[in-house]
Amino acid sequence: MIRASSDHPSGAREPNVKKSAFMSVPTVGFLTAAAVVTSLRGLPVMAKEELTMFTYIGFAVILFLVPAALVSAELGSAFSDRTGGVYTWIGEAFGQRWGFVGIWLQWIQNVVWFPTGLGFAAAAAAFALNDAGLADAHIYVGVFCIISYWLATLLALRGNAVLARVAKYGFLVGTVVPGAVLVLLFLWWAIAGHGMGWSTATDPAVSHVVDGAAGPRLLPLLNGLGSLAFLGNIMLLFAGVEVQSVHVGEMKNPRRGFPSAMLLASVISVAVFLLGSLAVAALVPYDKLVIQTGVFEAFETVLVGQWHVGWIVQLLAALIAFGALSGALAWLASPSRGLLATAHDGLLPPLMQRTNKRGAPRNILVIQAIIVTAVSSVYLFTADVSGAFFLISTVTISLYIVMYMLMYAAAIRLRYTKPDLARAFAIPGGKVGMWIVAGVGFAAVAFSLLVSFFPPTQLPVGDPVVYVVLVTAGLIVFLSAALVIFRLRKPDWRDGRAEQELHEASFQTPALHAPMAVAPEVVERRRRTRTR
Repeated sequence: MIRASSDHPSGAREPNVKKSAFMSVPTVGFLTAAAVVTSLRGLPVMAKEELTMFTYIGFAVILFLVPAALVSAELGSAFSDRTGGVYTWIGEAFGQRWGFVGIWLQWIQNVVWFPTGLGFAAAAAAFALNDAGLADAHIYVGVFCIISYWLATLLALRGNAVLARVAKYGFLVGTVVPGAVLVLLFLWWAIAGHGMGWSTATDPAVSHVVDGAAGPRLLPLLNGLGSLAFLGNIMLLFAGVEVQSVHVGEMKNPRRGFPSAMLLASVISVAVFLLGSLAVAALVPYDKLVIQTGVFEAFETVLVGQWHVGWIVQLLAALIAFGALSGALAWLASPSRGLLATAHDGLLPPLMQRTNKRGAPRNILVIQAIIVTAVSSVYLFTADVSGAFFLISTVTISLYIVMYMLMYAAAIRLRYTKPDLARAFAIPGGKVGMWIVAGVGFAAVAFSLLVSFFPPTQLPVGDPVVYVVLVTAGLIVFLSAALVIFRLRKPDWRDGRAEQELHEASFQTPALHAPMAVAPEVVERRRRTRTR
């Protein structure tokens, strides 16, 4: 649990000062699990693959989640005295430019993703109100996303202590508890002898005929890269183990505690996704499974169709809505704190360096909320909620994959450029072990990036050309934006306070690495603007 808040009023961490407050291993573990399993939203997505989900989940866990958790644990413990997360990790390996690109991609994909996570919360709230039709009402979904995000932002401005408590207990109450109920309903359904939902599938992508009888596939049907495009969506569901690395400095023993927290988060995430997805696939017939509302349809199959207790569905839907909102909270503050580190280093204007008395990056959070409002407005202007839901999700995939490619490459490079770096947790096997773990992770995300440019055969995406253009344009525009911002940086943007930790301390960027004198009047002007 979090015993107290230890944020410096300026958002800086004062080195060599003993902290009286810290985050425990369970807190960071559950916070990370909440960042990975932001809600039960992903269960119908995987359940749509029926029993081939085992192949996809196995690929995601072995080739993505495990390497990401191990690499994050090593890098997080090695730089436990530095904030900035992937900005610091990638920057130490490839220079400040690519460190900024990494944290920018993590931040911007997160901002673009929010409307999908909140859209699921809107659907859950609709079922809680016993009005399932609202889930497809685009005005309702859009307004819900905008209002709920601004409320979440106000909560994030109160600091990490409040944020972590809500995210931790929201994850337990709103994700783990409904997920456990869903699994128990599945077990009852199976023991009672009811037919499994996957037995009704006739789509050759998830079923095949053996000896004249149709049965579920265990391996995906490979008839082109389009049949594997779904892999990117599955991997994105397991993304996020690295996002809480910005909190390693707030742990009592981060060098040993952070790896333990990553292990705890990984185990919880796999259990929730695998068991929950299997339950949805079993309880809902394949042709009736809807991605946005599949979880609630699974509850209704037993609680309404068999036991006639619809009020329990409403109660569970309310809990899930709370869980989805708390999952959004888990993602709301961490990437923004990483971006704050780049602002202190002079990559963003002084306006972006302002923090409130609790150390929260006030202006970054407000700007983030404005962008989320703009993206959520897509719901307001299209009657096809499902189409908008999938469209927004698609844009985030390629952005996050590129960030992971940079992170894996950084881990390998740092084994050569900084072999003496203190690593309380190190991937075993020396350089060979790192090449195997990070190399496998890099290859997996690189392949996922390739297939993400092919429209998935399992889901209706409309015009394939529009799909490819959107994915390509999203990657080019947001990646270029980071490089342009870095190019336009100005020396006097850099934080001039003596106590402010500069994260670029050993970055390989001579232009900004050299000592930079800041005029006293500039420092005083910044001090006054920050305290307004």
